[in-house]
Amino acid sequence: MSDITRGGQFLVKETKAEDIFTPEDFSEEQLMMRDSVKEFVDRELWPNKERFEKKDYAFTEETMRKAGELGFLGVAVPEEYGGLGMGFVSTMLVCDYISGATGSFSTAFGAHTGIGTMPITLYGTEEQKQKYVPKLASGEWFGAYCLTEPGAGSDANSGKTKAVLSEDGTHYKITGQKMWISNAGFCNLFIVFARIEDDKNITGFIVENDPENGISLGEEEHKLGIRASSTRQVFFNETKVPVENMLSERGNGFKIAMNALNVGRIKLAAACLDAQRRTIANSVKYANERVQFKTPIANFGAIRSKLAEMAASCYAGESASYRAAKSIEDRIEARVAAGESHQDAELKGVEEFAIECSILKVAVSEDIQNCSDEGIQIFGGMGFSEDTPMESAWRDARIARIYEGTNEINRMLSVGMLIKKAMKGHVDLLGPAMKVAEELMGIPSFDTPDYSELFAEEKEMIGKLKKAFLMVAGSAVQKYGPDLEEHQQLLMAAADMLIEIYMAESAILRTEKLAKAKGEDNIQEQIAMAKLYLYHAVDLVNTKGKEGIASFAEGDEQRMMLMGLKRFTKYTNLPNVVALRETIAAKIVAENTYPF
Repeated sequence: MSDITRGGQFLVKETKAEDIFTPEDFSEEQLMMRDSVKEFVDRELWPNKERFEKKDYAFTEETMRKAGELGFLGVAVPEEYGGLGMGFVSTMLVCDYISGATGSFSTAFGAHTGIGTMPITLYGTEEQKQKYVPKLASGEWFGAYCLTEPGAGSDANSGKTKAVLSEDGTHYKITGQKMWISNAGFCNLFIVFARIEDDKNITGFIVENDPENGISLGEEEHKLGIRASSTRQVFFNETKVPVENMLSERGNGFKIAMNALNVGRIKLAAACLDAQRRTIANSVKYANERVQFKTPIANFGAIRSKLAEMAASCYAGESASYRAAKSIEDRIEARVAAGESHQDAELKGVEEFAIECSILKVAVSEDIQNCSDEGIQIFGGMGFSEDTPMESAWRDARIARIYEGTNEINRMLSVGMLIKKAMKGHVDLLGPAMKVAEELMGIPSFDTPDYSELFAEEKEMIGKLKKAFLMVAGSAVQKYGPDLEEHQQLLMAAADMLIEIYMAESAILRTEKLAKAKGEDNIQEQIAMAKLYLYHAVDLVNTKGKEGIASFAEGDEQRMMLMGLKRFTKYTNLPNVVALRETIAAKIVAENTYPF
């Protein structure tokens, strides 16, 4: 157990390329699963995009049933409850490839398999699991999750919905209003969070959807995107819920909600990946066909630059998402081997990597937005039209930065959780931060290092970016202590540094591993993507580091830290950015798709 990396340790421990899992490592079984999911999407979802855009909720329900028949709704459910009991990486893979065609379906899928089913598999009693999970795994029943209220959004624990125990002690009566409930229009079961008496924390309940039992729904919401995802308000009026339908124990609801969101966050990152691949593929196909000034626009540098940047972000997103998924899977397996129940192992395994889950949620949700935005731009006027798939991709992408905790909340969480782990001694940040401070006092080395090996300079650069983060975050913690969480703008700047380090390192490690397997000459485009992503990461760390230093340090301390930042973000050999983009674009344009 001890040699398994802990969450957040990527910052202070060197990770070797052979120790990470990459998309090139999928097993035969995983590739078969991926192909059957892609086949389903290409047959059932992609050709019917228009039906989703026209708010055909019944069609969303119908395609969800088909996904259930094919076993896709049960991939994460243990076999004893009618699921496929697949490992964490495989469940990520299904979530990734099933989500590429339309946000309406992927929201229904994510809400059902994640926050609709998972709280019962992870927190339910044996009776609750036997009773409900097989129906949910097969798609006979659909689930929804009722947490948000008109007055309780990001502050999830502030909900007003009440649960009052009946006089005879056999059931609770739930009364309150929930909003933005995905799948509300066709679900059979709600996971509902309510407060008992004046408890500090909310409590979770499993509530069957029975209109005769004081449950009513608002009209379907009219939304910017995910238009055929059923989203309604749910009203509970003295809805009777048997006491045995309490989920976990009283007051444990907030914990259930937070842990369900951790899994939801990494799955949401996965759900933005195939959407990027498809957006890139559609963009390059259009660019190859669209002729202006007597030549396909795919030949123009301005367009090629966009395609290369879109691909580099997608590649980094894949690299980081599957790296973290495997870290979680290894952690779960180690705990099961040590005798823990699958339930506890999965909870603890995901919780261990909550920092990475938040990092991925932010990074990949922003990448799909940028990707679909550039997709519209490549299509030009046609991109703005509903006749091409770009405008719906752009609208659907927008919600990803809001749900499963806004990106602002997740940015602050990622750094906040890291500092908490350091305080608990789970990740040693203090030692490395002190070393960085000492290094700043010392005289820098002026030796010219040997960079002949692939990524030698890039890996050194990642090491320096980590020092830049430790310098800024370490000084901020020293200055403000536990009050740091009051300084949200500082936390946000530190979070951006943290995010870029994880994403850039993941892309480089994946590519290094690939080079060892296939030879450098055969993966020039992947090398270019990793280098291009890092180049932008260095820039961002520099900008955000400067912002942080300027905001909390002054005088000599400020001058010293700015010099340190300059040292930690300086390449010995700057990459030729235009050449990198050209290498990537040439491959995409020649293959007429996202080929990586």
